This record gives sequence, C-alpha cells and structure tokens, in this order.
Amino acid sequence: MTTPADDDPAAGHARVLLRTATRHSGARCAALTLASTAATGAGLLLPAALGRALDLLLARAPATRWVLYCAGLVLLIGLLDAARTVLTGTVDARSTAWLRRRLTGHVLATGPRAADRFGSGDLVARLVGNAAEAGTAPAARAALAAALAGPVGGVVALGLIHWWLAAVFLAGAPVLALLLRAVARDTARSATRYQRAQGRIAAALTEAVEGARTVRAAGTEDRETLRVLRPLPELSRAGHRMWRVQGRAAARAVAVAPLLHLGVVAVAGVLLTRDRLSVGDVLAASRYAVLATGVGVLVGRLAGLARARAAARRLGETVGEPATVFGTRRLPDGPGRLELRGVTARRGGRTVLDGVDLVVPGGTVLAVVGRSGTGKSLLAALAGRLADPDAGEVLLDGVPLRALPHDDLRRAVGYAFARPALLGGTVAQAIGLGLPAPSPGLVRAAARTARADDFVRRLPDGYDTPVADAPRSGGESQRLGLARAFAHRGRLLILDDALSSLDTVTERHITDALLGAGPGSTRLLVAHRSATAARADAVAWLDAGRVRAVGRHEELWRIPEYRAVFAEAEDPATARAETEAETPRRLSPGAGAGT
Repeated sequence: MTTPADDDPAAGHARVLLRTATRHSGARCAALTLASTAATGAGLLLPAALGRALDLLLARAPATRWVLYCAGLVLLIGLLDAARTVLTGTVDARSTAWLRRRLTGHVLATGPRAADRFGSGDLVARLVGNAAEAGTAPAARAALAAALAGPVGGVVALGLIHWWLAAVFLAGAPVLALLLRAVARDTARSATRYQRAQGRIAAALTEAVEGARTVRAAGTEDRETLRVLRPLPELSRAGHRMWRVQGRAAARAVAVAPLLHLGVVAVAGVLLTRDRLSVGDVLAASRYAVLATGVGVLVGRLAGLARARAAARRLGETVGEPATVFGTRRLPDGPGRLELRGVTARRGGRTVLDGVDLVVPGGTVLAVVGRSGTGKSLLAALAGRLADPDAGEVLLDGVPLRALPHDDLRRAVGYAFARPALLGGTVAQAIGLGLPAPSPGLVRAAARTARADDFVRRLPDGYDTPVADAPRSGGESQRLGLARAFAHRGRLLILDDALSSLDTVTERHITDALLGAGPGSTRLLVAHRSATAARADAVAWLDAGRVRAVGRHEELWRIPEYRAVFAEAEDPATARAETEAETPRRLSPGAGAGT
C-alpha cells in the first residue's frame, strides 16, 4: 500500500523538514501552545465572569469580587497575547534559520547538480523566500490548537448555558466546516503556482544580472526585461487567486456567522422571557456565539499554514535531490594516475559523454580539447568528482573516486576554473581556501607562481585586502583562482579553461610552472588555445562525446578536423604559427597518456 509520501516524494521530504524544524524549537513551540491555549481559556472564562457580575449588579448584590475577576482575566489575556506574539516571532526566526542552514548544507553537499536542475536564481528564491514562508509553519501549527479551541469551547459553553443554544449553532456548523476545508485546499494550490512563478522570475533575473555587461553591450535591456518579467502575468493570476479564495471565504463567513450569532441571541432572548436564562446568561451566550463563529481567525491560520506547506514542498523538492555520498577507502601513495573507464554522462536528456575510456599516467600533463559542447568541462568535473557519471567509473591511483572519503578526495584534487568564485574575507584567505592552516609564505609562493603577486601587492592592504574591495580584471581574478589551485598542492590538478582570460605572456609563464610542477603531480587542462595544447605531454581530443584520439599535439595537427577545433577560438594561420613556435619548447612527453 502506497502512502502519500510515496506518491509525492517532495511532499514527504517537506513533512520531514517541518517536523524536524518543529523539534528544533520544541520547547518554544510547547510554550507557544500553552500561552495560546491559556489565552483562549481565559477568553472563554471572561464572558461567564461578565455575565455573573452583571446579574449581581442588577440584583444590587455585592459584585466587587467578580468585577476584579473580570479585570484580572483581561490583564491575563493581554499578557498572554504579548507572550504569544514574542514566541511566534522567535519560533518563526529559529525555524527559518534552521531550514536555511539545512538546505544550504544540502545544496552544497549536492554540488553542481542542484544548480543544474533548479537554476541558481530559483535556488536562491527557495533558500530565502520559501524558507521564510515555510518557517512560519511550526508556530502556525502550535497556535492552530488554540484557534480551534476557541470555537469548540464556545459551543461547549453554549451547551452549558442551555442545550438549545448549542443545538441552534451546530445546525449551521457543517457549512463552516466545508468552508474551512475549501480554503485550505484552494490556498495551497494557488500558493504553489505563485511560488513557482516567483522562482522562474528569480532564475531569469539572476541570469540577466550575471550577464549585465553583455546585455548592455548588445543593447538588449528591454528584451531582457521582458524575458525576466515574462512569468509576471502568471504570478499576478496566482496572487489574485489566493486573495479571491480568502476573500470569498471571508465573505461567506460574514454571511454565515452573523446568522448563527443572531439565531443564538434570539433563542437566548426567548429563554430569557420564559425565565430560563438570566440577563447575564444572555450576555455570556452572545459572547460565546461570537467565539464559536470565530471563523476569521481559523481562515487566516489555515491559509497561512497552507502557504507554508506549499513553500515547504518546494524545499522538499530541493532536499529530494540526492547529496553526494562518499566512501571510506583510503587513497594509497601514488603519482596521481587518473583513469576513466566506460564513463557515460547525460545532461538535460542528452548524452554528453558516451563510453569514455582515458588514462592519464601520474606526473604528466594532458590537455583536453574539442569543439564547444563536446563535454570538456563535464569531463573535468567528473575527473575530480564535482559530478558523478551515469555509467562507468573514475579512478585515482586505482581507487574509485566514489569510494574515497570527502577530505581525502579534496586534499588530493585541486581545481582552477575560467570564472573562479573568490570566497573568503581577504585575498589571502581566498587563495588559501580549503587548506587547514595556510601559511603566509605558502600563499605568496602560490601567488607568485600564478603571476598574481605583483598586482596583489599593489592593492590597498596587499594580501589583507577584503576580496569585495579588491578591484581586478577578469584575468587577475583568474590568476587568483590559479594561485588557489597551486596552493592546494594535490596529486591531481585540474584546470577547466583556467587560462582563457590571460594574456599570451602570462599564460606562457604559468604553463611553464604547470609543466615544471615535477613528478607526482598530474595535470589535466581543458585547453582552447593551440599553444597550450602544444606544450602538454599529450592531448585528448573529444569529438561527439567520445575520445577520438590521444596523442601529441604535433601529430594530431596533421588531421584537418583537429586543426578546425581551434578555429573557433583563434585564426588558423595564427594557430599554426603559434604551434610551430611553441612545439620545440614543449617538455618531452615521457610516459604520455593513452586510452
């Protein structure tokens, strides 16, 4: 037998998230429930006390004690309401913070797969907006019991005054129950549509902001604005739908509740004329009828809870993306031999890499080349387990990457990217990111190797300059990313187009450093320039998702299709001249690389 969670995994994950978030603030949720229930209880006692005080005053009997009771109940209700407000805000903040930490950790543990599936903008919308909305669920649940206790207690109190009063009210209760059910169902649907539209707008906006310079250069600001705001009509429809649902519910409540209230008061008046009720009882019955018909509070609570659950479901979709699982095998001593066996990887329903077999002997430099879209960056991601293949396996010194512990893998593999994210407070911290205790000497040596030391020293505070305050070009950012990779000193260094923004002289110096890294350091370079490929020990040529050939650059250069690979990034005549100039300077291939 299947459960709802089996039919909808995201809903199941959402329920687990909300339960855990509630337990995280369990004591405060319990206190909120008690405060809310106590406030409701005091509110239920107040009409009875007022009725009793009124009867005594009409009978000219001493009523001081009951008047004081009424004053005390009013004061207690005020204090409990204040406590409820503080506790609600505290629980909301704690739950939201917990959900954001939980999801941020999961997204980081999942790696690039989460951004590939949802988009970075949509992820931000989920982690910020949806987490805040879902964070209201624990407090809403805690207060819901008190919101239900008011109407139920009001009906019970009417029955205690006289059973006819409760019977009159219960005759219209099914209408209210159907109303509340419809509100919860319709609000959840419209809230889901609204939040999805928000996520699409956030994703498109993030893309536009990241490409702001390109948009301005192309003069397509108006077109991009229209693209970003394309989901706006759907967002508007969903928002109006939510307000219409709640508006209709309020209108129906306004229509039904006064009729029930009027019916209770009318019957109470008849009973008063027959001396079955006192004036104070009629006053109490009138107040209890108001409490019993307090549908507005319930509608608000249920609508808020429905929105929170819809937001939690979007968080559940994110948590449903499986995190990367690491093994326990230790990495043996070795030169950094990298091996791909029958590796197949799919993205967006398309097979990008198809049965790739590749061996990179330890201590060698392998350049990976190919036309755009042939899977070079994906191969680089698989080589260091930033992604996992759909079939096949990747091994480092004979151990499958899946079997390695997280810390061992990250110590062994260093990365540099075309557009590095420079994280950390200062430039020195950005270069030493991921290292347990990077020394200033190590950081400066890595920066010198990456030809970054000169411009870093010119910054206002040198290596202590905050990254956010360090003006730099794209090439300088790339050099800082390379410095971080050089400081890593792992047995495998992967450069994913990390030289693309460098000038020719700087690239040559850094290539010299890469080629001179010495034995025990394997280097995998995604290359777009023929000069870079010419200086590698070997070249792996990707074509249509497969390794078409592995060999020395000057050997592959005889193939016209291979030469055409570099025509996308440089003039063919220039490519040939650079190749002829650079080939004599290339190191001896040594062991080479093969399939």
